[in-house]
Amino acid sequence: MLALSRPVYSRYLIFMPFCIVFFVLLLGAAGLRAEMVTDHAGRQVDVPENPIRVVSLAPSITEIVFAVDRGDRLVGVTEYSNYPQNAREIPSVGSYVYLDLEKIFSLEPDLCIAIKDGNPIGVIRRLQELDIPVFAVNPRDLESVMTSLSDIGALLGTKKKADEVVADMKTRIKRVRQKVDEISRRPGVFFQIGISPIVSAGTDTFIHELIVEAGGRNLAADNTGYPRYTTEEVLALAPEIIVVTSMARAQMFDKVLKKYQKWEDLPAVAHNRIYLVNSDLVDRPSPRLVKGLEKLTRLIHPELFEADSESN
Repeated sequence: MLALSRPVYSRYLIFMPFCIVFFVLLLGAAGLRAEMVTDHAGRQVDVPENPIRVVSLAPSITEIVFAVDRGDRLVGVTEYSNYPQNAREIPSVGSYVYLDLEKIFSLEPDLCIAIKDGNPIGVIRRLQELDIPVFAVNPRDLESVMTSLSDIGALLGTKKKADEVVADMKTRIKRVRQKVDEISRRPGVFFQIGISPIVSAGTDTFIHELIVEAGGRNLAADNTGYPRYTTEEVLALAPEIIVVTSMARAQMFDKVLKKYQKWEDLPAVAHNRIYLVNSDLVDRPSPRLVKGLEKLTRLIHPELFEADSESN
């Protein structure tokens, strides 16, 4: 065993406290200091002050993390995290409903960001038991999407960027509302998700909020959640506009269009007002919801934008 001479040993004892202090400061700089915060589920979560290794537990959260310029910290994302393009290159931890606990643990995250209504609570509790902090957000509408964005930005040390994104969203929403204030009537809109069965969107959905904000009348508003319809029930509603969305997109849209064209007296068919919209823009609680709102407004009320087209 190596022995230290008394003078060297004394100097070592004097220097050691400084080494300890430096090491503690180094750990803090690396993001290991933590603070207690309350997430959107009302839970107290001990979150690292500067998370470096982050796992997103929903595609919408992935988009938000990239939107606040912290995409480089993502070490894991869920399936269908397809935006932006760089998100496709990050390792998958399963779908947001069926999370791969072992995969998440192997990535050694110092923070997971979850969706309150969506991620399985059992997996969230198990992650906490493994000392992996999980901060849950609860986006229910445009306003709470912006709140989620602000809070995630604060957690990741990029509050200024998050504030800029939120400010841009508010400006664009206000612009749409000013346009919609000019309308004299709201056309009936049937929003169709999938072919078999036909599914629409009730009042407690992002889609319903976007239809109303865009100046339409949601024909499925008598329901909550995602009600199912028969073809006969859709025809009885006599929609003036049909908006179709599906992950299959173009291929599925052609089938829906061909199906409805058999009923030439249906207002949406008679006036050629059956449209396809990217599902990610209208049912994913991310900053792109505003893009979905703008898209729907142009489809439902193209007359509001005629002056813009003429000026261009």
